[in-house]
Amino acid sequence: MLEQLQAACSNLVSLGEKAAQLGFQLEHVETIGSTSTQLMQDALAGVTGPKWLVADEQVDGKGRRGRHWNSPKGNLYSSLLLNDPAPSEKIAQLSFVLALALRDAVMAVSVVGQGPTSEEVEVKWPNDLMIRGKKCAGLLLEGGLKGQARFVVIGLGVNIVSHPEKSNHPASNLTDLGISTSTEHFFPFLSDAIAQRLEQWAMGQGFAQIRADWLAHAFKMGQDMRINTSTESYIARLDGVDESGSLLVDYMGRSRTITAGEIFPLDIQTGSSD
Repeated sequence: MLEQLQAACSNLVSLGEKAAQLGFQLEHVETIGSTSTQLMQDALAGVTGPKWLVADEQVDGKGRRGRHWNSPKGNLYSSLLLNDPAPSEKIAQLSFVLALALRDAVMAVSVVGQGPTSEEVEVKWPNDLMIRGKKCAGLLLEGGLKGQARFVVIGLGVNIVSHPEKSNHPASNLTDLGISTSTEHFFPFLSDAIAQRLEQWAMGQGFAQIRADWLAHAFKMGQDMRINTSTESYIARLDGVDESGSLLVDYMGRSRTITAGEIFPLDIQTGSSD
């Protein structure tokens, strides 16, 4: 009986020490439609954060632009509810805060000499984690109002043991890249990294340092990439991000600012609005 209890406990997802100290809540379920959809409903019903919802499996996961998110067991499917995290004009900065935290967590569980180097773990505008040029994690921000109070739900998916074979960008998973971990092992590191980065961000007051850290690990910065927006597709050089988090590019010698869209290496074929 004791051995069975220990085995069951070993499969439980738990918060990291810092996240627990700062009052983050955690709910862990086996199967759910979508962790983000559920937390949005919870927030509208009056539930307050910071609260994590983690599922072993999603049957209706959500990606960007309404895409279905493939969610087999073994990967991390989670969402975080935050109440009034910052003034509305700074909310988009959370993509940079949490992307950095994802990178922090990956580096924390990596064993030197067995997995990717620090230079191979990068952040891709606006919300992806890339390892050796392949997407291994992503996040999606959604916001809402409960009365006059604003809330944000951030969905985070991490490919730990598997990845989609067909996606809009080459993908991989942590295990295949030499990082030995599991949802139960990885999540405490992630929850602590996010708690630490949120403190650093300080509701937007600390974005200058977040932005500098993000740029130090930015995917393909300074190189030509394909820019896809809802209305056009073109090739431009990535020049940086501004104080609001918008992407700065050089298009035929002229500076342009991208507030919403996706970027792809030139060897990847995409549609203009995919």
